[in-house]
Amino acid sequence: MALHIVFVEPEIPPNTGNIARTCAATDSVLHLVQPLGFNIDDKSVKRAGLDYWPYVKLEVHDCLEDFMEEYAGRTMYLATTKGGRCYADVEFHDEDMILFGRETKGLPRDFIEAHKENAIRIPMSESTRLRSFNLSNSANIILFEALRQLGFPGLK
Repeated sequence: MALHIVFVEPEIPPNTGNIARTCAATDSVLHLVQPLGFNIDDKSVKRAGLDYWPYVKLEVHDCLEDFMEEYAGRTMYLATTKGGRCYADVEFHDEDMILFGRETKGLPRDFIEAHKENAIRIPMSESTRLRSFNLSNSANIILFEALRQLGFPGLK
């Protein structure tokens, strides 16, 4: 049993390091879709992930199209400020994939439009609606809701 966190073109090394640590601690799979804004061996990525990196189930994909082709048919949720549904209103299942875009631009607009039925959001104040939460924080919020719904499988 595993949930999948997908960072599409992440730009800030500590965000990736932070979610890598969470994925290791929850037996979730981390997918990184290139291009990355850093080298995966970057010192700041490693520092944020601490000594959890050997335990991270990591897959790196050349591009979003390759990732989508490899995982066609899987349930994928797109985390975006443009999402129509609140993440807590989704019924998550084993092997679901939750996609997050890069820190400065999010997921591509045309990609969101093509998959808008699975676009989800984290509620925020109207005064900040044009911005978003930190990438790794957002991933943690949604991942832990999915894990809660599944009964925190394998976690104690």
